[in-house]
Parts: sequence; C-alpha cells; structure tokens
Amino acid sequence: MEPPGQSSGEVVVAPPRTTVRTGVHVSTPAAPALPAYPDKIDGPVLKIAGVVVLGAIMSILDITVVNIALPTFQTVFAESPGQALAYSTVAWTVTAYTLALATVIPLTGWAADRFGTKRLYILAVVLFTCGSALCATAGSIGMLIAFRVLQGLGGGMLMPLGMTIMTRAAGPARMGRLMAILGVPMLLGPIFGPILGGWLIQVASWHWIFLINVPIGVAAALYAWWALPSDAPEPSESLDVVGMLLMSPGLALFLYGISSIPGEGTVLSKKVLIPLGIGVVMIVGFVFYSFRPKHPLLDLRLFRNRRLSTATITMFLFAAAFFGGLLLVPTYYQQVRGLDTLQAAFLMVPQGLGAMVTMPIAGALSDRIPVGRIVPFGLVLMTGGMFALTQVGTDTPYWGFMIPVLFVMGLGMGGTMMPLMTSALKTLRSHQVARGSTLLNISQQIASSVGVAVISVVFTNYLSASALAGPAIAALHNPSLVNSVGGQVAVQKGLTEAADAFGSTFLVAAVLLAFALIPAAFLPRRHEESHFLDDQSQTAPAIIH
Repeated sequence: MEPPGQSSGEVVVAPPRTTVRTGVHVSTPAAPALPAYPDKIDGPVLKIAGVVVLGAIMSILDITVVNIALPTFQTVFAESPGQALAYSTVAWTVTAYTLALATVIPLTGWAADRFGTKRLYILAVVLFTCGSALCATAGSIGMLIAFRVLQGLGGGMLMPLGMTIMTRAAGPARMGRLMAILGVPMLLGPIFGPILGGWLIQVASWHWIFLINVPIGVAAALYAWWALPSDAPEPSESLDVVGMLLMSPGLALFLYGISSIPGEGTVLSKKVLIPLGIGVVMIVGFVFYSFRPKHPLLDLRLFRNRRLSTATITMFLFAAAFFGGLLLVPTYYQQVRGLDTLQAAFLMVPQGLGAMVTMPIAGALSDRIPVGRIVPFGLVLMTGGMFALTQVGTDTPYWGFMIPVLFVMGLGMGGTMMPLMTSALKTLRSHQVARGSTLLNISQQIASSVGVAVISVVFTNYLSASALAGPAIAALHNPSLVNSVGGQVAVQKGLTEAADAFGSTFLVAAVLLAFALIPAAFLPRRHEESHFLDDQSQTAPAIIH
C-alpha cells in the first residue's frame, strides 16, 4: 500500500548510515531512490498499458486474419483465371511470418537493454506498419511472402517488449492485474480475427486485411512516443554474435521443419528431417555455449529460478494443447457441420467471453494469492472442456453442448495464461525482465508451432483412415458431388467418421492438457519474496574516511 501522504510519483531515499570498525570511520552513501508503486491500477500505468495492448492487438489479430484469407490468395495470385495456387504455396504467407518472429525474438532482450524499450518498441511498430502497407501492394505471392517477413520482424518484438514495459511499469504488487490487461488481445485475437478477416474480404477486398493495420500502427507509434517514459539503456552489453548465429537460424530451421509436418504427412520426409535436424543441433549447441559468455543472447541461467522454470514448462504444455486444439474447433464447424467461415467464427465467441470473465479476476487474485492456487483450477476447466469435445458428432447441439463447453474452456484459459506469465516474471530482478519475457515468448512460440503440427498430423492420419470422410466433406460443400460419393447415406456415414476423427484428435489435446497439471502442481503455493527492486535498492559501496 502507498504510505500516507506519499503520491505515486514520489521516491523513497534511504538515509545515510555510519558505522565504526576498529577506529576506522566508514560511511555508506544513501541507497538509490526507489520508485513508489501504488497498490491500485492508476492512470499513468493504464496509459502505458494502452500502448502495449494496441501493439499486441495489431500483431495477434494479423496472424488470424491472414489465416482466413489463404483460400482467397490461392485464386488471386494464380497464374491464370480459373486456376488456383497450391495451398502449401500460399501457406508460406503464414510460415514466413512465423519464421521471422522466431528469428527476431531471441535478439529482443539484448536490444531492449542496448537501445531502450521505448525506442525499440516504436521501431517495432513502424516495421510492422510498413510491412502491412507493403503487403497490400503485393502483386505476386512471392512479394507477399517477402513483405510478410518484414511484418514478422516488427511483430516478433512487440509481445516480449510489451511484457517488459508492462512489468516495469506495474511493479511486483500489480503485475497480475496488468498482465490480465495484456492477455485480452492474446486470447481474443484468435477468436475475433477470423470474423474481421472474413468481413473485410466480403465487403471490400483482401488488401484491407493489411491496410487496416496502417492507421492503427501510426496511432500506436505516436501514442508510444507520447506515453512511454524514456528509459536508460545499458549499452555496456555487447551483442552475443556466436549465440545469435546459433540460436536465431537454428530456431527458424526447427520451426520450419515442424511447420512442414502437416503438409508432408510424416516426420520422415526430407523436407521435415533435414531442417529439423540441423535446427536441433544448432539449438543444442547454443544451450551448451550460452553458459560461457557473461551476457548470452538468451540467459538460460534464469531457469535456475524455480518459479520461472516451473511456469515455463506449464506454459509450454498448455500452449501446445491450447493452440493445437483451438485449430480444430472452427475446422469441425466447417467440415462436419457445413458452416461458412463467418458462422464458425461467431460460434467461437463464447470461448472469448469466458476468458473475459475470469481474466481480470485471475489477474487480481495473482497479486494477492500464490498462482499455485489459481492455475490448476483453470487447467482443470480447460481439460474437462477438451475431454467433453471428444464426444462431438454430426448433430451435436450448439446451445446444448458446444457453446457451454467452449464458454467453460474460456473460463479456464482466462485463469491460466496470465497468472503463469505473472508467476514467471514476478520474482525476476528488474534488469532480468527483458530477458525473462524473451524466454517466455520463445517457449510459447515453439509450443504453439509444435502443438499445431502434432494436432494437424494426428487429425490428418485419423481422417485418412476413412475412405468416405474426405469425399463426404467435399460433398457437404458441393451437393452435386453427393451421387459420386455413393448417395446421401454414404455422405452421412463419411461425415460421422469425420466427426469421430475430430473426437479422437480432441482426446490427444485433452491428454496433453492433463499433463500440464503435473508441473502446475509445483507452482508456488505460498508467497515468495519479490526481487524486482533489488537492483535499485542495493547499497552503494562503502567509502572509508
């Protein structure tokens, strides 16, 4: 709580201390001033939170908005009318963005310390906005892929920088509530992105899924320049060049191999094994090397912090199951129930509403009680919801089953993600926050890629086991194909087998979520001391008179 008579802008200065040792007079200068963090979320910190949320909305919405446009890209960029590009070709517009993210995220911690979070955040917004504008001008699929890389270089820095800025602005006592604010775009983006993308493509053109970022980006850059306080960078840390040459391309190759699994249908393909193997070797090499330099590109020493390591493992399993399972639900709506993209997107809204209910509650609670008493409840709700989805069929009621289940899963999401991030960062020292948030974002990026790849391969294999499922799905969207499939009875049987494939794949995601409960059991269940202010409160060296 704020001491009486002290405003949030005041500082506390420790008085000088004087000691005498064997006749030698030793005086210790006053400790540096400590920032006074009020207990409540005040106007200045909300102003900073607005900057971060605006950038996060741009970055996360862009991923899901582009996903909805892939079929459009297949026809728009075809070499001749009536033809369509291969899905694997246009999918590179998503893969290129993801690989750019993976390349730049490891550099973010060093760059934030070197150049300052304010300048780097504005640069990231500008890069993302320029990339968006260029994407709208693309005349070929190759140009679009290249401009998506530029977008990814900016977008990859936005989330770890945003977490660093929010953590430093909030202080340890308010971190949970501020992280809950940052979590809103992270959870709602995958839900409302398809709605926005489908609407823009229908009423305007595909160009607007990128052009809409331009005014938002300009506003975000100006807002950041006005709202973010200037910070003092630490240019004494040199860039870990060897670490960069090992980690950034290694991570990009690893994720490229993982992302290629669904298209190849097997891990044994050369397109998967070669980049995956090289990537793993480079990442392992980085792990052994990273303990040698004083300032490594990624400070893996931070994992000595039990809270950070436990939260990261829990986050990895949660993110893999969540992002993989999230991919299945709208696909089920379209392929088994015959809904269009917009209808499927609207039916995902209950999940977002559930998250909106619990996220602020979980954020407030994580500032007051240990997250080890919060996160397991969220994971249990999500796991129960995922197990419930294993029962989906061709006529599963929307209001009687799907909507309540998704709402419960949303409640679980809101009570899981942000408390985990809060727990991971809360006990780090202030100079470690940028590096810690970088580690969290890399873990989440790898987890989501692995989860999507695993769930996609499992689903594809289940679907391929049915001779009727694929043709039945095609006939559902094109009734003229019913007779070629073998009649309405055969179509119905094929759709039933397709629904069974979805149910079996949901079971895999549910088991993965259940495994997340194991590390969650080791999350702190009692209050631990925060070291966030230690760097600013260390006693200055003694002066001998």
